[in-house]
Amino acid sequence: MSSKDKRLEDINNIDVRDTLQLYPRNIQAKILTIREIIFELAKEHPEIGDIEEALKWGEPSYLAKSASTIRMAWKKSSPNKYGIYFNCKSKLVDTFKELYPSTFVFDGNRAIILDVSGAIPEELDHCLLLALTYHKVKHLNLLGA
Repeated sequence: MSSKDKRLEDINNIDVRDTLQLYPRNIQAKILTIREIIFELAKEHPEIGDIEEALKWGEPSYLAKSASTIRMAWKKSSPNKYGIYFNCKSKLVDTFKELYPSTFVFDGNRAIILDVSGAIPEELDHCLLLALTYHKVKHLNLLGA
């Protein structure tokens, strides 16, 4: 297997690509998979619109017109964990806690923390979809879930 994940070549934003290349390969693979899920959800749900990929606060970030920003990051202080971060002023993480209390580990009201050794839970797709449509569903109970 190549030492470089071929999916990195699909990233047009050089800052995002360079940042991901600094992450350990096992973390890179997980984040690239979640990135693919985000773009696939946008294809499946045209109301999301185009996904903007950027580096915010030094972390790969994903935004669309109807979305609340999704960031992903790995921290050296927790080498076997990585996080998917959401706007802490949104209802997203509180909703995820109610919907999936035993599926995820949460960091306050801002993140889902995953272990690199585990599979990416299927429920994450739903959480990402809620974030990508947040501005359309934020007024609904449990974001319309």
